[in-house]
Amino acid sequence: MYQDLSFGERLREWRQRRRLSQLELAAEAELSTRHLSFVETGRAKPSREMVLRLCEALELPLRSRNELLVAAGHAPSYPERPLDDAGAEEARSVVQRILDAHMPFPALAVDRQWHLVAHNAAVLPLMAGASPELLQPPVNVLRLSLHPDGVAPRIVNLAEWKHHILDRLRHQIWHSADPVLEALWEELRAYPAPASKMPLQTKAGVPIAVPLILNSPAGQLSFLSTTTVFGTPVEVTLSELAIESFFPADQSTAERLREEEEAL
Repeated sequence: MYQDLSFGERLREWRQRRRLSQLELAAEAELSTRHLSFVETGRAKPSREMVLRLCEALELPLRSRNELLVAAGHAPSYPERPLDDAGAEEARSVVQRILDAHMPFPALAVDRQWHLVAHNAAVLPLMAGASPELLQPPVNVLRLSLHPDGVAPRIVNLAEWKHHILDRLRHQIWHSADPVLEALWEELRAYPAPASKMPLQTKAGVPIAVPLILNSPAGQLSFLSTTTVFGTPVEVTLSELAIESFFPADQSTAERLREEEEAL
């Protein structure tokens, strides 16, 4: 288990995950290969500054940096508090304003394990018809989108969307080494999906992105998604928060959603 590893063992695991040699990591962190070797084997105790330099060189998430600091005998450097904490009211307000400003198009915020944190009003119709069990908090939006009892039956290009989701999740696992995400990836991979179809095309016939094409009571909707993260987070929870914004991929989708908003 990762939690039972010493600092040196954790450092070596991260270095190998990043596919770096001791020489390469030592050069990035500005220390000698000999000293790095001593740190990995437990013969030398790293200073707080050295741990942070190594974390930076390995491009570790803030949560993992805290874990390495504690394993080395130092206090964590980055505070963490849930968004529902009383002291996080300003952060919650900022996130909700961003989501609401995206109306009439869907936007939602998720945590590091893809649990739904907040959303705007345009998201709710997209969840229509999903099993009540999948809508029980905490709602995992990836499970909700790909589960046969979730949104999946209404996704026109389910094969492409599933492939897109699994690729994103694989990259996130590489970055975070989160065992919960690894289990989620295995679960989602096992969900059924139909044969692949062609992705969205430009007028020149070249794919530009993987859209989410969804059947809805308002007709077929087509979205392109973007992900927004805080650029300079100094707090663990905000560093792990992502805002998923869905933009209309065609004019008919934009018009339908604007009509839906005006009818409310």
